[in-house]
Amino acid sequence: MSTIILVLAEIFIVIGLSRLIGLAFRSIKQPQVIGEIVAGIMLGPSLFGLLAPSWASGIFPPETTPILGILSQIGLLFFMFLIGLELNPQYLKGNLKVGVLISHVSILVPFALGSILALFIYPHLSDSSVSFTAFAMFMGVSLSITAFPVLARIITENNLQNTQLGALALSCAAVDDVTAWCLLAMTIAITRSNNILGAIPTIFFALLYIVLMVTAGRFLLKKLGRLYEQKGRMSQSMLAIIYSLVIVSGLITEIIGIHLIFGAFLIGVIMPKTGDMAKEIAEKTEDFILVFMLPIFFAYSGLRTQIGLLNEPVLWYLCGLVLIVAIVGKFVGTYVAARAGGFGNRDSAALGCLMNTRGLTELIVLNIGLSLGVISPLLFTILVIMALVTTFMTSPLLEWIYPKNLIRLQKSIPGNQPSLEKRSNYRLLVPVANPTSQKALLEIASAIAGEEYSCAAIYPMSLISVDQHYDFGSTPVEVERLVHDRISELEGLVSELDPPAHDKFASPIVRVSNDVLKETTEISLVENIDLVIAGWHRPTFSNNRLGGRVGQILSQAPVDVAIYVNHQTGNNFERIFVPYSATVHDDLALEIALRLLVNKSDRHLKILRVSDDYQEDQEFGHEFGKLINSLPSQARSRVDIETVRSGDHEPIRMAIKFSASADLTIAGASGEWGIARQTLGRYTDELANSCQSPLLITRCSVKSRSHLSSALENSC
Repeated sequence: MSTIILVLAEIFIVIGLSRLIGLAFRSIKQPQVIGEIVAGIMLGPSLFGLLAPSWASGIFPPETTPILGILSQIGLLFFMFLIGLELNPQYLKGNLKVGVLISHVSILVPFALGSILALFIYPHLSDSSVSFTAFAMFMGVSLSITAFPVLARIITENNLQNTQLGALALSCAAVDDVTAWCLLAMTIAITRSNNILGAIPTIFFALLYIVLMVTAGRFLLKKLGRLYEQKGRMSQSMLAIIYSLVIVSGLITEIIGIHLIFGAFLIGVIMPKTGDMAKEIAEKTEDFILVFMLPIFFAYSGLRTQIGLLNEPVLWYLCGLVLIVAIVGKFVGTYVAARAGGFGNRDSAALGCLMNTRGLTELIVLNIGLSLGVISPLLFTILVIMALVTTFMTSPLLEWIYPKNLIRLQKSIPGNQPSLEKRSNYRLLVPVANPTSQKALLEIASAIAGEEYSCAAIYPMSLISVDQHYDFGSTPVEVERLVHDRISELEGLVSELDPPAHDKFASPIVRVSNDVLKETTEISLVENIDLVIAGWHRPTFSNNRLGGRVGQILSQAPVDVAIYVNHQTGNNFERIFVPYSATVHDDLALEIALRLLVNKSDRHLKILRVSDDYQEDQEFGHEFGKLINSLPSQARSRVDIETVRSGDHEPIRMAIKFSASADLTIAGASGEWGIARQTLGRYTDELANSCQSPLLITRCSVKSRSHLSSALENSC
């Protein structure tokens, strides 16, 4: 079989498996990149070569490995350029001094411990052909690394970007990233020259090149930025110039004697971050690099990772020792420095966990060390295991030390929020999927809250979905821009309500998440929400209007829920209809209808009460009578009750008939109205499809909660 066919087949397998395993890791709340690294290891001698050696040698023969290596280096060149683009000066704003202090201590402590550890493991994992100085420095650098890109995604995933902890972690990681790459460059120079004195010329020329790029290089790139602003877009010619600069800069740093990735990284760092030029460059570059080139690097690394080399208990003890020193060194250094900087126990511990994230950055460092011969394949494997374990443990430990309920929910009106919390005795959460098309959802929430009093609070909630991979759009700066834009959209939606005074009683919540049920649950518990009002939608692979994410909220949210099925706006809800069959869900429907009735004096309520034959002459049920009797006389006079026997009429047909003369129908989620809960928690949607007016479907979760009492009170 020809080499080109083999290489293409290898790339096909690598991309498919890395994407599959990466998505599996995302499903367990781990960074996708860790799954892709594991996929690369699975294709190597550690798993595939162990289970099917003949197949492994046939699909990944030795003659194709150098080709994968070259593709990996090209991919790394442009990936490091993307990493440099991500380093934004905004991360250092307000935290520069303390960030530099914590970052340097968090590097110094593990670097020192790694160098000391080298004294012990050098005789076991290396030999005299490797300079001990280079070996010790490389061990120090390996244990000091923090993966800024992975840390940044963990911060956005946990909605920490606007917290003191998140801002400090980004500052520390940004400084750590630059410092660690400088230390690695120095280590490479010493390794290639075999002694410190021999490395001095390399270090001198490297510093000279950095100064040249920071001054003249930045000046030229600013000129290019102004040209971009004039044209308003990134042309192919401009992109070709930038890519050429990346390649030339990489070649220069390789010739100087450090490594080609430093030149690419430097171009990214000095690229102007104002305007949209950096964003557009990243967007045009990242998809091919992240989807195609980076998995090849993971596979290449996986082919060099041989877990089978750890074939003696003493080697596993050494692996455990390296892991303990790496974790303790980074955590203790960060924790002590943060405490000295005036931060509390919890924040300092959480910061220590975040700074232990090593991820892909560590893998890049290890491949450089293996290529230079400064570490053996055995030590390479041990350090790969260390990188995976320390990154894998970050999210669970962060959740344990810094639970989600302690993270202050992001609000759009910080000044109004405290007074809003104090004065509201009824709270509605409104998940808004698309602020530009869901004004009707806020209209019904506003009507339920009440228009002539200020005792209720409305929380429009919107989620921003970002990729947990290394794409530019998921960086904290970009996510913050998206959050700000979404808050503005929600505020605009709130300001369009009638009456507009309701914008004083609404507090938008914007969070970064892909899980609407999880966020709805967390916010409901933290904010003590009384009612969740969600809009309907038809899932991609189903015709059920109450399926998909709406169905999840309806069946699983630990709070009372109402699903609004409507396309129209501008509804005053003057004629309200409630079909009632004495279930707890119908009780909730009736209570919300009565609240609407009390809130506005020109509304009228029609109740269709369905009873069994033996109940025909009996009084209303206790809950029904209690609700009706609680109304003031002027509201009770606007209630019309009609009772039918279930044996004489099919309830759902009667409900559909009466809905034709209503502005709003409110029905409980029960089988009487064709909204029955089925196996696996799904609901049927017969009434949702056939109702001739806007429909509000209610599901009661908290039986002791009152939705009417706050509306009957005269003051807050």
